[in-house]
Amino acid sequence: MKQAQAGEAISPLMSALASYIAATPRRALPSEVVERAKLHLLDTLAAMVSGAPLLPGRRAIDYVTALGGNPEATIVTTGVRTNVVNAALANGMLAHADETDDAYYLALVHPGCSVVPAALAMAERERSTGRELLRAIVLGYDLCTRISKALGIEHFRSAGHSTHSFGGTFGAAAAAGALVRIDQRQARHMLSYAAQQASGLSCWARDVEHVEKAFDFGGMPARNGVTAASMVAAGFTGVEDVFSGDRGFLHAFAPFARPRELVALLGSRYEIMHTAIKRWPVGYPIQAPLDALATLIERHRIEAREVERVRITVDEQGARTVSGRQMADINLQYLTAIMLLEGDISFEASHDPARLRDPQAAALKARVELVGSRELSKAKTTQAIVEITLARAQGRSKSTVVRHHTRAVLGSATRPMTRADLERKCLPLLEPGLGARRARGLIDAVWRIDRLDDVRGLRRFLAVSAAR
Repeated sequence: MKQAQAGEAISPLMSALASYIAATPRRALPSEVVERAKLHLLDTLAAMVSGAPLLPGRRAIDYVTALGGNPEATIVTTGVRTNVVNAALANGMLAHADETDDAYYLALVHPGCSVVPAALAMAERERSTGRELLRAIVLGYDLCTRISKALGIEHFRSAGHSTHSFGGTFGAAAAAGALVRIDQRQARHMLSYAAQQASGLSCWARDVEHVEKAFDFGGMPARNGVTAASMVAAGFTGVEDVFSGDRGFLHAFAPFARPRELVALLGSRYEIMHTAIKRWPVGYPIQAPLDALATLIERHRIEAREVERVRITVDEQGARTVSGRQMADINLQYLTAIMLLEGDISFEASHDPARLRDPQAAALKARVELVGSRELSKAKTTQAIVEITLARAQGRSKSTVVRHHTRAVLGSATRPMTRADLERKCLPLLEPGLGARRARGLIDAVWRIDRLDDVRGLRRFLAVSAAR
C-alpha cells in the first residue's frame, strides 16, 4: 500500500480511482463514447425541460429561487442563476421529475439525473469547454454505476438502502471534481466527503407525488456531489482512503460489498455505453413491455375492444416496481391500457393522475395480469413477454392468443438509439418549454458541443425568461 502525506496507507483500489478521476480532463475518449455522451446529455436536458412544469420541478425552482446565491449556474427553463450547489439541486430534481431520464437497470441507478446537472452547473461556473463537459459526464457515469455494483445492487436495496441516491452522489462528485481539475490527493478527499453524504432509503417507492423521489434520485445526489467537489477544491482536506481501513465506507456495508467492482476494467469499459435511454417517458421496467405491446398492436392491428386479457411477464424486481403504482408514469397496468386505447404513450397521458381513474382505462387495466419471472431476472438485458388474448371477431371463430418477446428495447445498450431516434423523442419534450426554435438550436448545439469553447454558450437555449 502507498502512504499518504499524513501517513495513512492508501489501497491500490483508491489509488486507481483517484488517479483515474484526476486524469479525466486530459483523457481522450473513443469516438463512440463521445457520441454516446452527447446523446445522454441531450436526453437529460430534455428531461429537465419537460420536468420543469411538473410538481417536482415547480417545487425545486421555487425553493432554489428563494435561496438566492451567487449567479454561477442556470436553472433550466428559467432566467434564474444561482450558485453551483443550488443549481445542481434544482436541475437534478427537474431531470427526474417525469421519468424520462436514462437508466442503468442492471445497476439500479439513473445516472443522468444526478451526473449531468452536477457537471453542467460546475462547467458553467468554470467556463469549461464542451469537450471537458463530455469527459466529466463519462467519468460520472463510471462512478455512479460502479458504486452501486460495489455495494451489491439488489441486495443493498433490499436491505432498505437506495442505490439511486448512493450511486448518484459519487457520480456527481466525480464529474464536478474533474471540472475543477482536482489532483489525486484531492480526489481521495472528495470521495470521502461524498461517502459521508451518501444516504438514501428505498422507501422512496412510497412517494405518490414524485417530489421526494425527484430529490432522492436527482436533486440530492447532484447537490451532494457538487458540494464534495467544491469544498475540496476550496481547500478542505479529509480521510485519505474512505474505501479501505478501519470503519471505512465499504466496511459499513460489508455484508453486500464487492470492492473490486469499483475498478474492474476501469478505463476500458465505459459505463455510459451500458446505460439505456428511454423511448417513452415512463419508468424503465415498463419500456420493454410497451415495446412488445406496440409490436403486437402494429403487427395484428389490435383494437382495445378486441382485448380479453393481457399477460405481461417481466423480471421479478421490475414487476415489484411498476405494479399498480399510484403514479401514472410507473403504473404498468394503466400504461398498458393507454397503449391499447391510443396506440402510443404521450407525455400528457403518462403524467395525468386523473386518467388513472378513467372508466375506459380502468376497465382495460383490470384485464392486465403482471407476472415476475425468475428466468428473466437472470437475463443480461431488460426483456418482456406480452401475450394478448383477442376475443372472437370477424374472420376469427374463437379467441386467439398473440405473443411477442422483446429481448432488446430501443434505447438499450444492445439496441442503442441513433441521433434521429433521440430527436424524435426529445423534440416533443423540449418544444413546450423552450419553443420550436430554441429546441432545435439546443439539439444542434449538443451535436457540436465538443467544439464549444465555453459551456455558457448553452445558456441562450436553456435560460428562458422567467416572465414567459
